[in-house]
Amino acid sequence: MGKRRGGRELARGLSKRQRTHLRHFGEQHPSDNSDKSSVESDSETEVEQESVYHKLLATLKASPESESEEEEDESESEVEESEAELVSEGSQEPKEAVGGEEEQNDVLEQEEGITTEGPPEQVLGPEQADGVETSHDPNHGAIEEFTDVKHEAEFSLETNFMEEESGDYHTDKRESNSSQAFSEDPFKQHMGRELEEKEVEKISMLSKTSSQSKWPRLGQLTFSSTLEQHTTLKPDKEFNVKQLSLHKPLESTWPKVNKHFLSSASKPSDSSFTPLQRELFCIMNTYRDLFYPERNALTNGEEIRHAYCLHALNHVLKANAQVLSNNAKKRDQKPGTDSDDYRDQGLTRPKVLMIVPFRECALRIVHIFISLLEVNEKRKIDVSNKKRFKGEFGSDPDEKPPNLKRPEDYEAVFAGNIDDHFRIGVAILQKSMRLYAPFYSSDIIIASPLGMRTVIGTEGEKKRDFDFLSSIEMLIIDQADIYLMQNWEHVLHLMRHMNLLPLDSHGVDFSRVRMPNLNNWSKYYRQTLLFSALQDPQINAVFNKHCFNYMGQVAVRNVPLSGSISRVVVQLPHIFRRIEAENLTSVIDTRFQFFIDKVLPEYRDAIMSHTLIYVPSYFDYVRLRNYFKKEELNFTHICEYSKKASVCRARRAFLKGEKQFLLLTERFHFYKRYTIKGIRNLIFYALPTYSHFYSEICNMMKATDSGVDATWTCTVLYSKYDAQKLAAVVGIDRTAQMLQTKKSVHLFVTGEN
Repeated sequence: MGKRRGGRELARGLSKRQRTHLRHFGEQHPSDNSDKSSVESDSETEVEQESVYHKLLATLKASPESESEEEEDESESEVEESEAELVSEGSQEPKEAVGGEEEQNDVLEQEEGITTEGPPEQVLGPEQADGVETSHDPNHGAIEEFTDVKHEAEFSLETNFMEEESGDYHTDKRESNSSQAFSEDPFKQHMGRELEEKEVEKISMLSKTSSQSKWPRLGQLTFSSTLEQHTTLKPDKEFNVKQLSLHKPLESTWPKVNKHFLSSASKPSDSSFTPLQRELFCIMNTYRDLFYPERNALTNGEEIRHAYCLHALNHVLKANAQVLSNNAKKRDQKPGTDSDDYRDQGLTRPKVLMIVPFRECALRIVHIFISLLEVNEKRKIDVSNKKRFKGEFGSDPDEKPPNLKRPEDYEAVFAGNIDDHFRIGVAILQKSMRLYAPFYSSDIIIASPLGMRTVIGTEGEKKRDFDFLSSIEMLIIDQADIYLMQNWEHVLHLMRHMNLLPLDSHGVDFSRVRMPNLNNWSKYYRQTLLFSALQDPQINAVFNKHCFNYMGQVAVRNVPLSGSISRVVVQLPHIFRRIEAENLTSVIDTRFQFFIDKVLPEYRDAIMSHTLIYVPSYFDYVRLRNYFKKEELNFTHICEYSKKASVCRARRAFLKGEKQFLLLTERFHFYKRYTIKGIRNLIFYALPTYSHFYSEICNMMKATDSGVDATWTCTVLYSKYDAQKLAAVVGIDRTAQMLQTKKSVHLFVTGEN
């Protein structure tokens, strides 16, 4: 109560702006406490310079409840007030920029581009989060359920034991006495092996050997490994659930949960998996890293979600069962005896981190977990905080405008609650599940990149924490392509903080910690599952440079044969103009100079009116907009931060011919998918991130039936570094030809090519 009373006294002495900042971030505004924060920043830097391993040994007596001791400094009425304000501001469509026209910040946006590169939701700041978002943040005050002794005791791994009446107890006891069971269980094989220093050094060098294989459903696969003894994996033509070493009750619940994906043509031997799920799970279950770049929200998105949820839950149940079983063994052992046979934990409890873009995705994942844990209608599992979870992560169907017409893939991606600032801990123990568990009491953390970024923080911040990422054994990044439209820097920031030694002990029993974790080798045991709708160099870089799994990696590398240009239904010439750049870093400047020197002069004439310039990068958009203003060209512009009124004015002026040029960002098209009417000339400043955007933009020309299709043009700028995007647009055969020549390539599409 002393802390709570002191917090209220502090709040009374603050202004309204300071109280708002305190409620959102859990700390005073930096401008009000600059001297103090600088001193604390220096002290934090000195702590980080210490040997982390010695830091761990020096904190053996640290209190395990260190993360749950803080209490809220605000009253319940203040929380309710903030919730009401946030609910009134909420919207299912991407939010517009706040405060003034975006053209007032030309130079500022270029200088502070990192902060504006995120999606509209991220730039607006903390008002996107739920009013109670900090409830599951270890750095913020804990609400009632986090200090609930009953829940803490029920879900504590240290104080619970395997129930003897459960099937898990007998199964674990039987497997512990069977060397054959150990050799067949992929979980025990992977987590039970102790690497040698020579092997770790070899993995750190990233000198991998690769091999190719073609599977019936996944297609062309690339297997890579730093350890020579690993051989290429072959798909199992036939298998059933009992052969997968699934933990009970998953063997019985999985066929029921997954049955709506199965067709009547499925064979009885593999009736519980679709062909895609069977091959994906075959790779997942070997604990290899996996990159699958053909996820489609319309077709296979839910299939994939169910498959990785099964794998993640299976991993958590096995890990927890091992801990509970060893608890019972230690309880029954004779006093005075000590053994190293009980090393079954990491330095912190969280084992699985699932990164998803929207709250709706987290909602579906939790529903899958509940379905997989409920054996039948009579044996329901106890889910704490379920009502609150549905309220915060669910959506109201009435909020969506009834006349909103968008493409099917847009409807699939932006279904439900599309708030992208969230994080939630999930604790699973035997027949119960606890939602909103504190991170250090959670088995699974489900979060968005922005949700992770705000809790990880940056160097020098007073409130930051990433110790809970120290012992993550499975990282699942779903729909990675969407993060390119949000802020990819958040993903990179997360990867840089994965599997670092914690700065505090968090009450861990070091006698139960696995040796690889103590040696700071946990990243070599982490399995990373990466799912995306496309191949992109930035996504490939994360998979190649931030994944060190000693079991190796598997990447799907299918090449597109036709490309999205075949789906263009209007007849127009496509001119692909190649840019010659010395290296990758010089492409941006070279592209801009080529555009203003070679391309733009051809469109300055009034006869080339109604010209749409499609710009994938927001930085390039700001640069072009500033140049157009400087040259006093007749143009208008639309980006993801433009207000609705500005968008309407720009579209109307472009349609009537009052403005010759229209600058359009890719992220505006991604979040809105408006049909731009009046296009006669089209310029792709760079190839689109999503290949189907190319055909969508081209097909917008048919929206205006003016009978002047003979004058329509389409110009595309590309370089040799755009090979993947180019192949997705024109196909692999044309890409090979276009990369060999330095001349412009003319293609004429009739809608049948």
